[in-house]
Amino acid sequence: MDETPATPGTAPLLIACALGIEHLALRGAGRGSGAPGPVTVLRTGMGPKHAQRAVAEALGDGRALDAAVIASGFCAGLAPGMHPGDLVVADETRGPWGTTRCTGTEVLVAALVRAVPGRTVHTGPLTGSAHVVRGQERAELAATGAIAVDMESAATLHTALSAGPRPVAAVRVVVDAPEHELVRIGTVRGGISAFRVLRAVLPAFHEWHRSLLLPRR
Repeated sequence: MDETPATPGTAPLLIACALGIEHLALRGAGRGSGAPGPVTVLRTGMGPKHAQRAVAEALGDGRALDAAVIASGFCAGLAPGMHPGDLVVADETRGPWGTTRCTGTEVLVAALVRAVPGRTVHTGPLTGSAHVVRGQERAELAATGAIAVDMESAATLHTALSAGPRPVAAVRVVVDAPEHELVRIGTVRGGISAFRVLRAVLPAFHEWHRSLLLPRR
């Protein structure tokens, strides 16, 4: 878990991801980036149970109790026409606990368009799964209206809100899609492209975080 020092009067940001390669892309989140508050990049481990446990422990720490939370990393696209390196901003996440609405989706979309020009940003429901989704199951999930699937976002946001009210969001980079299935991440061109995009999203996360700290009129 990488952390930047706390600054009095600023709200923290917790960015949760599952894999080492995702953490590698995101680990510079608070270093010389203009982040408005302390930033923690938490590697949870793979799957919803690991995400629940790690996020609950992180938010149980008094330093992160009121943190805004972003679930990030890679995902599988469900909609036709998606490509590796496309971005997904969830307007809600879906899991066995129900639906979790996300905060500031429009702000995130606009910030990502600026941060990663030329990349397509998709907005819609992000559904959870306890395993890697392939073939027919991908089509079945797409039929529910979900645009992407991953194993940790729904668990992360549900656990975050269970620990107390806070802004939550999920931003994922498509690493495989219906027409572009990958066998192993990082060994195919699409996986490398997704890594580069994930590494470039941090300014958008900080812009979203700053927007939460502005006084409401």
